[in-house]
Amino acid sequence: MAEYTVEFVTTDETITVSDKQTILSRCIEEGLAQEYSCRVGMCLACSAKIVEGEVTQPAARGLTGEEAEEYALTCMARPLSDLTIDRGQYPSSIEDDTTTTTPADD
Repeated sequence: MAEYTVEFVTTDETITVSDKQTILSRCIEEGLAQEYSCRVGMCLACSAKIVEGEVTQPAARGLTGEEAEEYALTCMARPLSDLTIDRGQYPSSIEDDTTTTTPADD
């Protein structure tokens, strides 16, 4: 089992995460504030921009192919190397989803 250092750029916090553990689960164990909701890779609440390093997150269904290379869903992402990530950064697809539905006038 390998262990990697995960650094959070905006808070200067650092944790050690094994390759068998998600970043979110380790944050919870360490008492670090990390936003999350669904914990199944769909809602994108736990999204973080990958500044440096690599993760594996095969079950992160909320990300497209390119987004999965640039962003980690911390609830699903397991490190493959030391990481530097920026929590609270969201892929553009989440920002593009601003469609508002209004009822039709009868």
